[in-house]
Formats: sequence, C-alpha cells, structure tokens
Amino acid sequence: MTYEPTTAPKSNRRTLRIVLIVVGIVLALCCVGGAVGGFFVYGAVKETVGPVSEATTTYLDAVRTGNHQQAYDQLCRQRREQTSLAEFTRQQEAQPRVIGYEVGGVNVNNTNGRVRGSATVRLTTESGSTSTQVFTLVKEDGAWRVCG
Repeated sequence: MTYEPTTAPKSNRRTLRIVLIVVGIVLALCCVGGAVGGFFVYGAVKETVGPVSEATTTYLDAVRTGNHQQAYDQLCRQRREQTSLAEFTRQQEAQPRVIGYEVGGVNVNNTNGRVRGSATVRLTTESGSTSTQVFTLVKEDGAWRVCG
C-alpha cells in the first residue's frame, strides 16, 4: 500500500484568493479615502490660516522696506485710533531695522463670533540679532489687520 499525501481542496485555495482580493480592495479604498480626505483638510486649513499669514507678511514687508504708511494702513482700527501715523513712524524708526523674517505658526480662533488670529514670527534685525514675536490679528470689514 502506498501513501499519497493529501492536498488542500481547491475550494480552500479559491476562498483564500477571494479573501486576499477583498482585503486588498479594502486597503486600497482606505488609502485613496485617506489621501482625498487629507487633501480636503489641507485645503480647508490653508484657506483659514492663509489670509492671516498674508496679512502678517504684507505688514512685515512694509516695515522691512520702511514704508511706514503702508504698515500703518495694515493696523487694526483700535491701534490706528491710539497711535497717529507720525507716532507710529517715530516708533518704527527708533527700533532696530528689520531686514528679514520668517512666519512660523499661524492660528485662527473663533470665540463667540469674534475671530482672531495670531502669527509667530522670527525677526532678524540689521544688527544680526533675532527675536521671536507673536502678532495678534483681528478681522475687520473682511480683512485681517495687525492689532498687537
């Protein structure tokens, strides 16, 4: 009598193949869904914080080039009411001149309908020193303004 090894029934191999195909399809759908979801989340975040970053950049470009009128125009209403253009210009000229900056973290908060933003900026002055400053921004008449 000879012994013949038993082989797995063909139906088990077929079942295994179907299970692997289904698992592969599910994994592919999860990856595609994650990528699409990530794209939309990134777009929403950029749409929210982008204008705050742009307003900060516009203000700092004006400060860096010495265009005090343009920088003053980027200030919030409250700051413009407290400080005249002449006083603002005097304050800017008394400080070390900013020659470069890098906008780091940008945040937007909506608390009880009051929308505020902040931008953390690393400033470089003409003396070569660097400092980190947080600018507070408010939304006035649809535009972001530096307020602190």
